[in-house]
Amino acid sequence: MKPRLLTSCMDVRNLRNFGATLAALALLAVAGGQAEEKAAPFVPGEKLTYDVTWSIFRAGEVSATLQRTSSGADDAYEVVTTARSQGFVSLLYDVQNEFRSFFEPQSLCSQRIEKSINEGRRHKQTQIVFNGERQLAILDEHDLAHPKEPPKHAENAAPSCTEDVVTAFYFLRQQDFQVGKVIHLPVNDGSKTYDVAVEVQARERIQTPLGNREAFRVEPKVFSGLFKRKGRMLIWFSDDAQHLPLRIKAMIAVGSITGDLKSVSDQPAAASHPKS
Repeated sequence: MKPRLLTSCMDVRNLRNFGATLAALALLAVAGGQAEEKAAPFVPGEKLTYDVTWSIFRAGEVSATLQRTSSGADDAYEVVTTARSQGFVSLLYDVQNEFRSFFEPQSLCSQRIEKSINEGRRHKQTQIVFNGERQLAILDEHDLAHPKEPPKHAENAAPSCTEDVVTAFYFLRQQDFQVGKVIHLPVNDGSKTYDVAVEVQARERIQTPLGNREAFRVEPKVFSGLFKRKGRMLIWFSDDAQHLPLRIKAMIAVGSITGDLKSVSDQPAAASHPKS
């Protein structure tokens, strides 16, 4: 393979944006810090599974599973998001990521996110804790590929209620979409908190693995900000009570990366037991 083509293919590491996009791609958080008083469009036990493609190639699979951390009605929710490269892409750049995000079920404020990142030769363990009382995002990161290097620790200012790149999707699903509306959302990924503008651009019918569905197309302005590279992102949310993220599309220099929702399950899940 020519070096130039290989370099472009290696940029498939943008796949990790889906892991957090749902992975990632994602980004949309709490307006004013409080959720609306209405039934949530999701329940513990829900699992969303996506097929991810890069241009014409199948790139991998992403899943996001929502569960309670324990049996109490007010105990935190946990989202386990995995991103796995497959097929041709795995031969070029293997991705095996897992994110665990914890948030309050009423306010949907993020409590913390834990990332296990394995991308090619890149291996990192990251934890970001959101301390609402101190208004801090506290990051601790270990580079497992270079164990002799000291761990990274940083504390950055953050709102008392913010979202990470995973929980943002769950809050956005509670919003009242109206074409022409712009939602401003604070999102933090361990450093600066970004005020992300999300434009509700259109209501349209799209073809998905789940059938033809009416959906709202939104564009979160995350590139050249929360994500440093240039590009665009579009998300289609179903026009129904669930507001399912049916499709997530990132358009970047090396092509388009698209995640299509292929299955939804909502079986009751046993409580998890997060690390203290």
